Amino acid sequence: PPSTTTSSIITMARLSLLIACLLAAMATAFVPANTPVTRSATPTALNVNIKVAVGEGEPIESALRRFKREVNKSGHLMDLRHKRYFENSQERKKRKIVQARFRVRMERMNARRMRKQRT
Repeated sequence: PPSTTTSSIITMARLSLLIACLLAAMATAFVPANTPVTRSATPTALNVNIKVAVGEGEPIESALRRFKREVNKSGHLMDLRHKRYFENSQERKKRKIVQARFRVRMERMNARRMRKQRT
């Protein structure tokens, strides 16, 4: 039926607009308040390529929730937070060591949990 196609196109258009607004808000949300926003000759672009397929009759709220989850999993927000202030190589190295420690700990916990489930 043509009405469902039209309504799905309208829903997709609304979701696209919502996603674009969300990305724009996230990009400007991490700029320090006292720093003037300057445009450089070479724009710094985040290669964000996150797509969420919206099912037929799926509420926009659930699609938006899935989109936020994908954005969090991609790590772009964490990258923006770390680039908010200058971080020298020593601080970056310390942060990476802490992250690696946490990752190994989580992997160890998951492996232990999987072994326990098998028995």
